[in-house]
Amino acid sequence: MKKLILRLLGKSPTSEASGRKKGDIVTAPLSPEKAQLLTDTEQPTNPLGQKAEQEKLDPPQFMVGIAQSVGRQREVNQDSVFAFSSTLASNTTRIPFGLYLVADGMGGHQHGEVASEIAVRVMGESILRNLYLPLVNPKNVAPTQSLQEIMQKGVMEAHQAILSKTPDGGTTLTACMLLGRQLTIAHVGDSRAYHIDMDGTLTQLTRDHSLVRRLEEMGQITAEEAQVHPQRNVLYRALGQGEPFEPEIESHRLPSSGFLLICSDGLWGVVPENKLTEVIASNQSLQTMCQRLVRLANEAGGPDNISVILVRVAE
Repeated sequence: MKKLILRLLGKSPTSEASGRKKGDIVTAPLSPEKAQLLTDTEQPTNPLGQKAEQEKLDPPQFMVGIAQSVGRQREVNQDSVFAFSSTLASNTTRIPFGLYLVADGMGGHQHGEVASEIAVRVMGESILRNLYLPLVNPKNVAPTQSLQEIMQKGVMEAHQAILSKTPDGGTTLTACMLLGRQLTIAHVGDSRAYHIDMDGTLTQLTRDHSLVRRLEEMGQITAEEAQVHPQRNVLYRALGQGEPFEPEIESHRLPSSGFLLICSDGLWGVVPENKLTEVIASNQSLQTMCQRLVRLANEAGGPDNISVILVRVAE
């Protein structure tokens, strides 16, 4: 199994001759040394070089909590979530796997709740079919594509399914796939993924595809102005909306022990980052922390649907 994953992480990009179309994502193969680091499940250190103060999980695994609310100002829940955690542990193999998706149907479009559900269903099925099932296959048949190409394919399948089944629908999609020490993110829209270190440091891993974020990046408005801008909910990139379509896809080695937070803007838009880290630092159960985050969003007025997935990163 470990050899299979090393081959997958070190896979060369699909060539033009083998069917890669113009515009498809190109991923460079990892060296054996880098691939080995990504499958290493020994306890990492925090930025100060000290062992993270978190109980070690044996076998390595991804534990998850989920919470959702329609909010206090909406009648329909247009958010959809998908969470899948698995561990294969034997005498020779110790590989944790996780797939976590948040999709926020666009309220300004018809059938946003249909679009978000299609997105997580199609994306989830695609990743499990093209990556997870080959990994657990006793024949150890390696997938034919790299991790980023597999994520790209899943997003595009979801996009095409939305265009086909609900042409007027649109949705964000933030997908986080964990394999050993590897984190691969596919992202479209303004849902977010964060990593929270054991020392409470919060790092945003995704970039909002919103008009105000673009204006902020161009220096035309400040962060404070962006928070109250009348067009702060306008997206320039979303599933089911227009062609051509390009998701952002990135791969990282997990920075350290800690937590991965995936959420819709119903949470991050009304709950400050210091409150997010305060709840996660409380060291309560994952489910309790998710429920507390949702409660904070509702106490702040609950202007939108709220979805939260909190993953404890394997050590």
